[in-house]
Amino acid sequence: MSSHDAVPEAATEAQAATEAVADRRRWIALAIVMTAAFMDLVDATIVNIAIPSIERDLGATTSAIQWITAGYALAFAAGLITGGRLGDIFGRKRLFLLGTAGFTLASALCGFAASPEMLVASRLLQGAAAAMMVPQVLSIVHATFPAHERGKVFGLFGAIIGLGAVSGPLLGALLTQWNIAGLEWRPIFLINLPVGIAGLLLGRKFITESKAPKALRLDIVGVLLVTLALLMLIYPLTRGRELDWPLWGHLCMAGSLVVFAALVAYEKYKTKKDGSPLVELSLFKVKSFAAGIAVQLTFGVVMGIFFLVWTLYMQIGLGWTPLKAGLTGVPFSIAVSTAAGLSVQKLVPRFGRKVLQTGALTMAAGVLLYMGAAGRYGTSIDSWQMIPPLVVMGLGMGLIVAPLTDAVLSDVPREHAGSASGLINTTGQMGNALGLGLVSVVFFGVIDEERLAKAPAEVGAAFTDAFQNALGWAVAVLAAIFLVMFALPAKPKQHVEGAEADGDDSEAVEKEPVLTH
Repeated sequence: MSSHDAVPEAATEAQAATEAVADRRRWIALAIVMTAAFMDLVDATIVNIAIPSIERDLGATTSAIQWITAGYALAFAAGLITGGRLGDIFGRKRLFLLGTAGFTLASALCGFAASPEMLVASRLLQGAAAAMMVPQVLSIVHATFPAHERGKVFGLFGAIIGLGAVSGPLLGALLTQWNIAGLEWRPIFLINLPVGIAGLLLGRKFITESKAPKALRLDIVGVLLVTLALLMLIYPLTRGRELDWPLWGHLCMAGSLVVFAALVAYEKYKTKKDGSPLVELSLFKVKSFAAGIAVQLTFGVVMGIFFLVWTLYMQIGLGWTPLKAGLTGVPFSIAVSTAAGLSVQKLVPRFGRKVLQTGALTMAAGVLLYMGAAGRYGTSIDSWQMIPPLVVMGLGMGLIVAPLTDAVLSDVPREHAGSASGLINTTGQMGNALGLGLVSVVFFGVIDEERLAKAPAEVGAAFTDAFQNALGWAVAVLAAIFLVMFALPAKPKQHVEGAEADGDDSEAVEKEPVLTH
């Protein structure tokens, strides 16, 4: 072999080695951001289980307890869109690490809180930090992985969502019951410290930086308007039931629509002025994105209704311990994770949106089975009798959550990944808040509290009836989701191998992020 032949061969080997290292780096980066997403999902629900322990230890009032649970959700929802856009402007890796650091610090403050006021303030800080961290997860995936690989990645993401959905209550129950070092409820927050520190150290090394290719500026007026609008909508929904739906709450929600309209008008003006709006309205012209956002909102309503009434039904209606209730959810979690992985990698490339629609129908069938089991067995129902409906529901949910994220982001230009991710997460949070608000109507509205005051023994039967009624509403919403899904693309483009390479060169350049190590 001549020396001339050896040079290109050596260059090819070096290039292959570089590509192998880059490939390994991005999969490690994926594990890091997925862990952060899991940490947020768990933290949103883990506190509910520990509330009695917090109440006893800190002497917290009912109002403080409500703020400990609602404060996180409010700060998180209000900051998601801004957090996503900040990632586009200043770099998604930078914002992810900043959010993770803030989340870890806030978790430490929660764990060492000496008073209810300190715990509430720390929870607000934790929610705000999560709003910086979470939108970067989808953005980093969107910018790091080529189109034909994203299906596999979003399958993993769907599995994480399934695990996170029921892991919070189970983990909260175990940590509180174990009473590690006599700390009672505090380990539910302190467990985030080693995870957060590891995420920071590994994230700095393995996550590749990406940002919008053209210089964008932060839209301060847009930030103020979107934050105000979301707070005006979500705060009354989150606290409405506890406050017996006051008039100011209804006026606040109506006023939020006016602020949302003002936001849209201002963002149109900002786009024309300097091309740096907070909310990229052009995204809503992308059919897959607009339809996916509508499905995300409606699906959030189902999640908001189901998970709360399910917990109330098991722990108050049936009198189960938090640990038993948490363990009952394990088959559901396994089913979601399994179906999520299969749906994007194997089913969606062949059947497209039919997979999501099958998911909606399967989940509705599982809910109907659960209604039947609750009615048939009454208050004597046991965990094993809940397994079949929960598995069917979990399979249905898994067929929706992973492909939905994939479908919403499929045609979004990479420079707007942060804005799109913030909108996806915010829409889900809004749907969740709407669902929680509806619980007072579809669940508590059915319970005759005066009758229960006279006959406490009937609590189980009353909660079973209310649970069945709420599940009936969930079926109706799932039917609506099935219809809305017809607006999704029949077959997702991103599953075609090398789809990006087939397009126009100028478009490929426009969609490519600025990448630096």
